[in-house]
Amino acid sequence: MLKINKKKLIVIIGPTASGKTALGIKIASELNSEIISADSRQFYKELKIGTAKPSKSELSAINHYFINNLSVIEEYSVGKYKEEVELFLTEYFKLKDTAIIVGGSGLFIDVIIKGIDNMPKVPKEFREELNKSFKTNGLNSLIKKLKEVDLLSYKKIDLKNPQRVIRALEVSLYSKVPYSSFHKGMRKLRNDIDLYFIGYNLSKEILYKRINKRVDKMIEDGLVNEVKNLRKYKNLNALNTVGYKEIFDFLDSKINFDEAIEQIKSNTKKYSKRQMTWFKKYKNVIWIDENDKLDQVINKLKKSII
Repeated sequence: MLKINKKKLIVIIGPTASGKTALGIKIASELNSEIISADSRQFYKELKIGTAKPSKSELSAINHYFINNLSVIEEYSVGKYKEEVELFLTEYFKLKDTAIIVGGSGLFIDVIIKGIDNMPKVPKEFREELNKSFKTNGLNSLIKKLKEVDLLSYKKIDLKNPQRVIRALEVSLYSKVPYSSFHKGMRKLRNDIDLYFIGYNLSKEILYKRINKRVDKMIEDGLVNEVKNLRKYKNLNALNTVGYKEIFDFLDSKINFDEAIEQIKSNTKKYSKRQMTWFKKYKNVIWIDENDKLDQVINKLKKSII
């Protein structure tokens, strides 16, 4: 029987500050491939320091896509991301056999490796009304309404994220069917390309040290000034991000400077736990930690690809 050689997508996952960027670049250089970002905050060109984007030298070493491709004022969704990545891969795979996706945003990775549920199309005006309600009455009023119409979504989604709350609410109210009912549970992995997973699972002690060091470096590099220049956008979803919202609170005199730094560190650690909870659901992952040598990891990957 003729064996069909499929194109390959290597997915590098793990919590923030674990070393995904460096690993992605090393693998890309070894396999003559390029990198797609699946970090939903690195899309935004105005968010430089607080999103820990690859450095200029890293970006020049290997082609990266879906970094600095949006402005914070642009509306964007996971569905739009999927559409754009699929179009990109269609053209990319005409030239190369292997692509690499690197990121910590589990939902954005999921839509590439599994697909997305078919949701009803909600009129733009419907969302605008909910956005207006959010600005006028605050997030809590929307959360209360969501609890009434879709208790399961209320329990499962990130209630601190206005975009997620509004999305669940608009689908539930417009379709008169709970948003959660459109999720069919665990979708199967796509089979049109071969998928390979490498995941960082560092010890808590090492990961937390790296997070603390990264936050200190962000402050040193000028995070406060970056946030100051973005104050007029503070109510946009793109700015509802760890590292930015705490500095906004400092600038608004809600907390002092030291408290802001400690909150960034604490909230980043909480976020890293949520990331690992998501990624632990993935199967057939080559899990690595701080003791693994990158060259050995790459050799192991190469053997599985051949």
